[in-house]
Amino acid sequence: MTRIDLNADLGEGFGRWRLTDDEQLLSVVTSANVACGFHAGDAATMRRVCEQAAERGVRIGAQVSYRDLAGFGRRAMDVPPAELAAEVAYQIGALEVFARAAGSRVAYVKPHGALYNRIVRDEEQASAVVEGVLLAGAGLPVLGLPSSQFLKVGERAGLPVVTEAFADRAYTVEGTLVPRAQEGAVITDADAVVERSLELARSAAVTALSGERVVVRARSLCLHGDTPGAVGLARRVRERLEASGVRVEAFV
Repeated sequence: MTRIDLNADLGEGFGRWRLTDDEQLLSVVTSANVACGFHAGDAATMRRVCEQAAERGVRIGAQVSYRDLAGFGRRAMDVPPAELAAEVAYQIGALEVFARAAGSRVAYVKPHGALYNRIVRDEEQASAVVEGVLLAGAGLPVLGLPSSQFLKVGERAGLPVVTEAFADRAYTVEGTLVPRAQEGAVITDADAVVERSLELARSAAVTALSGERVVVRARSLCLHGDTPGAVGLARRVRERLEASGVRVEAFV
């Protein structure tokens, strides 16, 4: 039976401001990428999301980022490797406190935004993130794009690696994500997102923005929580997958 994990970025609020409907999304996804305070999130938000995830049996992942609250972690930054490694470990450690208090644990690590895209090709920055994961201990699995430098470096370091795909993002022929600034980078048609989800899960392929077929073998599928109608779309995706014989379950 085909299996797929559904992950979403959660806890992306700060103070009184909330971007994602965490509680509703946690009723759909199997893994929660929780913001650790650098691009979004704060102590109270991390605690709340960890408690809700633990209650529902949803895996808790640390969504680490560049230190960029103003830019939501989506601005390119040059951070010295030693500093980046320390900041990655710091974020994982902060989330681990709240995960354990909720009776759970941090189960994996997924970079966010500009950092996620940078370490697809930048081996030095990828190595710094992996160093941060190792510094935090426990040999946590890392989540990223297939064939990315991040997963290659992580695998060499002995970390479990998990490949990921995006149903609502356009792909290049190289299997990377089309930059958000480019027209057509984000897929907004709900029906198209649902069908692409099934295609990725069952066929391990997707049509690139240029029209070519691209192989994308993924164990986890990301559902963005900050798009309009995110909860309803996530439910549709899960229902479509399960109705088609795909088993939706966490990868850890």
